[in-house]
Amino acid sequence: MTGYKKYFDAYCREHGLNLYLSFEMPAGYKTAKGTFDASSRTVFINAEGLDKEPEYERMFYLFHELRHASQYLEPERFNETINRSVQYIIMFDGTCYKLVENHYLKCKLEGSEGYFTSLYLGQPHEVDANTFAYEQTRKICGDSAGLKELFDFWMPRQVILKGTYDRIFSLIDEKTKGMT
Repeated sequence: MTGYKKYFDAYCREHGLNLYLSFEMPAGYKTAKGTFDASSRTVFINAEGLDKEPEYERMFYLFHELRHASQYLEPERFNETINRSVQYIIMFDGTCYKLVENHYLKCKLEGSEGYFTSLYLGQPHEVDANTFAYEQTRKICGDSAGLKELFDFWMPRQVILKGTYDRIFSLIDEKTKGMT
């Protein structure tokens, strides 16, 4: 856990962020590698689930979630595409969320798991977080076949056509309209 804290603290200092680090995964995320909760400003890392994994994998997920923290809390550092994308979450099964006033509205879109997996992996804020995690982890752990394989696993397998996310975000907007 010490390695996590060292890099977490350094990142927070470098970015002037006041964040919390927790190794107790929130409800609904028990099997996830990590998550970031903007409302509590907490980076959650599944240290128990990552306990036997190589250092590069533990660092990758830490930096991935730290990048999400920056995306939410330092929007001025990111382009319009990422700032819009981070307001939406598209899951593998078509469950989608829209961030409104610090809480998520949930809806479900129709389509195949393969389609939604592609959309999930290609979300601009996810591509950015995975690329950042890869670059930071490579600086600490060196480049390895395992790290490259992990990075490739989380990157989109196909090109998402221009305008696709605009259409999906509009659908999510429609489905969540009037929810509070």
